[in-house]
Amino acid sequence: MTIGDLIRLLGDGEFHSGEQLGEKFGVSRAAVWKQLRKLESLGISMEAVKGQGYRLAEPLELLDGPRIIAGLSRQARGHLTRLIVEETLPSSNAFLRERFDHGAGHGEVCLVEQQSAGRGRRGRAWSTPWGKSVMLSLGWRVESGIAALEGLSLAAGVALARVLESHGVSPLLKWPNDVLLKRPDGEYGKLAGILVEVSGDASGPCEVVIGMGLNLSLSDAFRGSLGQPAAAVEDQVTGVSRNALAVDLLEALLPLVAEFEHEGFAPWRDAWNARHAFAGREVDVLSGNAREVALVEEVDASGNLVVVQGGERRYLAGGEISLRVRP
Repeated sequence: MTIGDLIRLLGDGEFHSGEQLGEKFGVSRAAVWKQLRKLESLGISMEAVKGQGYRLAEPLELLDGPRIIAGLSRQARGHLTRLIVEETLPSSNAFLRERFDHGAGHGEVCLVEQQSAGRGRRGRAWSTPWGKSVMLSLGWRVESGIAALEGLSLAAGVALARVLESHGVSPLLKWPNDVLLKRPDGEYGKLAGILVEVSGDASGPCEVVIGMGLNLSLSDAFRGSLGQPAAAVEDQVTGVSRNALAVDLLEALLPLVAEFEHEGFAPWRDAWNARHAFAGREVDVLSGNAREVALVEEVDASGNLVVVQGGERRYLAGGEISLRVRP
């Protein structure tokens, strides 16, 4: 009996007693109770009624691999080597990097319900509640070297933004790899993050893993635990299917990564600038312990951010640089 098995049964809208659950899964009532407690620790709300049993307090849509593959076009399926769906992993990016170490990884996608050690840029933790996000990693092998991947995280941001827009969401892009959303309180929160990790020869064959985490639904308690403004799809649109989002994201990302080595970021530049969150605004540019004020312009054809400092233009590359918008 896995967490997913239990959620599928308790999510049918009916009450199930501990005895019925034990019989269904062939385990003791003590084992059932242990798993029910685990659901609670994961932040999954349940209703318990004496004499009737347990059920989920609200529906929870689990990721469905066969359904996702069936929803892909022939073109997207042609780029997909394997789709892997896991309940829990330390990190889906790390999982695919290990796949590359064993001769696999190319064209593979890993979707996971929850990560225990997910990371964003600069080693920051990326935390989401169980089953309330879309977290995926896509692996690809590139023959031309690392330079051919300049701007890839920005292009992936455009692809994600277009998918969200098709579902009625209005995101903005924060350089170099965050997606923001205006919340009901008028503030902007982080809706999604993108982490691109590259290994291999700088001038020859290398492997790239694109990791993406998208918040679908966040409770007030979970938002309060994050230490930074956060947003979720359901802040603007309700009823969006996680599996439909997964299909649309793969439909967008698989052709993107297949073509990017040859086309680069230039075809994506205008689309990124059209969604630029900080265009024309003053920001603090953070690099290590240094903090400098700059006026933001646009991104160039390589994905560098153009800013003005002291009347002179500077071109910021990714890496260890972060931006903080000034009041």
